[in-house]
Amino acid sequence: MAEKIFVAGHNGMVGSAIVRKLSTKGCVIVTRTHKELDLSNQSQVNSFIKKERPNQIYIAAAKVGGINANNIFPADFIYQNLMIQSNIIHAAYQNGVRRLLFLGSSCIYPKAAKQPMKESQLLTGKLEETNEPYAIAKIAGIKLCESYNRQYGVEYRSAMPTNLYGPNDNFNLEESHVIPALIRKFHEAKINKFPSVEIWGSGKPLREFLHVDDMADASIHVMNLKNSVFISQTDPMLSHVNVGSGKEVSITQLAEMIKSVTSYKGYIDYNNSMPDGTPRKLLDISKIHSLGWRASISLEQGLRATYEWFLSQNNLRS
Repeated sequence: MAEKIFVAGHNGMVGSAIVRKLSTKGCVIVTRTHKELDLSNQSQVNSFIKKERPNQIYIAAAKVGGINANNIFPADFIYQNLMIQSNIIHAAYQNGVRRLLFLGSSCIYPKAAKQPMKESQLLTGKLEETNEPYAIAKIAGIKLCESYNRQYGVEYRSAMPTNLYGPNDNFNLEESHVIPALIRKFHEAKINKFPSVEIWGSGKPLREFLHVDDMADASIHVMNLKNSVFISQTDPMLSHVNVGSGKEVSITQLAEMIKSVTSYKGYIDYNNSMPDGTPRKLLDISKIHSLGWRASISLEQGLRATYEWFLSQNNLRS
């Protein structure tokens, strides 16, 4: 009998990638839109899981946003994320769901964390102020999974990705992260024949990126590991797993790659009056390597595929 799997947040970038990957594996995939199921409503979530009885649950649903949104709506970010994950995890336990994967974020680590960031650095220092409410909620999700494992003997796991990009990313310049923002800026500069593209800061900071299809592959890999294998590489009180490419590039290198991918012929203008942000942000991925998974999509390959997706979705000429 085919596995029945509920993917919460299937319309988002990560959730949709997980659905695409699972659809090739012969399982029954269950999804619900926000209109069909309010994940912040405990009664609705419990009734849904009781009725559907999935074998596995992926929690890719979350309230997300950039620095500006996090600053304006901190209560929304901590409340909604706490409710979504708490409702799903508790209902999963109550209805006999043995396996669950909670997806978090690298923002769980301290602002001044030593690079590359190991899983063991969780709760060892002060968080970045701009997204502290969101990070606190994600840390609570990790600890919920660990606590249910310890008390009830279930297999609830957590994966913390680095900076993700790919199909279904947000290309809105007011809200997007660096890769979708630069893809859109370079594309529009090419179409409008702008002589240059402005990039904030010096271009020196280093960042790690992972294509969302690799993240989906890693998620399914972690979900389906035998428990004896998983617990041999993790601590019951520190069981989350970092997921990344293990490779970092400067913002300058990234901008040059996107300039090439979009075939923009102008110049790049670095606005040194704007802040650089954290000089380096890299995950230690030795644990997931020990669990048998490695990224397979190169940054250049991923950027080209993402640009093609952007063009196809927006009916734009290349």
